Amino acid sequence: MNGAARRGQAAGLGARARRPLWKDLIRDRYLYLLLLPGLLLILLFRYGPMYGVVIAFQDYNIYKGISGSEWVGFDQFTRLFNSPDFVEILSNTIIISLYKLAASFTIPIILALLLNELRSVVFKRFAQSVIYLPHFVSWVIFSGIIITFLNPVDGMVNVVIQQFGGSPIDFLGDVRYFRPMLVITDAYKEVGWGTIIYLAAIAGVNAELYEAARIDGATKLRQMWHVTLPAIRPVIVILIILSLANILEAGFQQIFLLYNALVYDVADIIDTYVYRVGIQEANYSYATAAGLFKSAVAMVLILTVNTIVKKSGQEGLW
Repeated sequence: MNGAARRGQAAGLGARARRPLWKDLIRDRYLYLLLLPGLLLILLFRYGPMYGVVIAFQDYNIYKGISGSEWVGFDQFTRLFNSPDFVEILSNTIIISLYKLAASFTIPIILALLLNELRSVVFKRFAQSVIYLPHFVSWVIFSGIIITFLNPVDGMVNVVIQQFGGSPIDFLGDVRYFRPMLVITDAYKEVGWGTIIYLAAIAGVNAELYEAARIDGATKLRQMWHVTLPAIRPVIVILIILSLANILEAGFQQIFLLYNALVYDVADIIDTYVYRVGIQEANYSYATAAGLFKSAVAMVLILTVNTIVKKSGQEGLW
């Protein structure tokens, strides 16, 4: 009887596997209709503009358009790579991105673990709201607040420093302090986003695991290390992969709004360089070549990291 049931089940699976695609489309037509608006938006605003990438291989003239501009092959990329500023802006981009990645990777996990141990539900929700609130403030507003607080003349931070007998510090005009300020302000603004994600992952951990750990005599620290962190490891891995894909996205808005000519040596990244040299000077092909270079590096990085994660026994993105 069991064998007959298994054969019947296999036959049913085979029949479903051989079902024509159009029948599935008709059966699930309402679900596909719900999917259609989002799909159209992606095609229109994500894939449609990709046609403009071809100007990276042209000497683009805004009056002649894409079809009339002269093709120059990889000349724009050669110009970019041979630029005397390329090594500096590339190193600045990678260094700032790695600093931000280290902060955005560790701080949210630590905060999520600490918030998870709070017993007061009211205080826990209040702390989550306070941490998450800066995420909703635009960089335009947030940078104005930062500049006001760090002003070397009458900023609150320098007023406190002078009250303790120190000298005013130009945090945004000194190459020694600018990068740390970028990392600190970025972490303060965005750390709440990662914390909420990790808290949601921690909420799904089986409570019986903690009970078993307590029976075995595990302290809170041991429970975090041996129960909580292994349970949320897949989420950590996925967020790392997504972060590494944006390794050349050092934060254009933040840096553009905070930096100045005094700190170009340590703050000028690919995006700000392209804006100044490519956009303001109307070198559109040059700017597009730099953007395409960034996208290619991001694709290679995400594929590489995903492959490494799979080989290490974890689940990748695909």
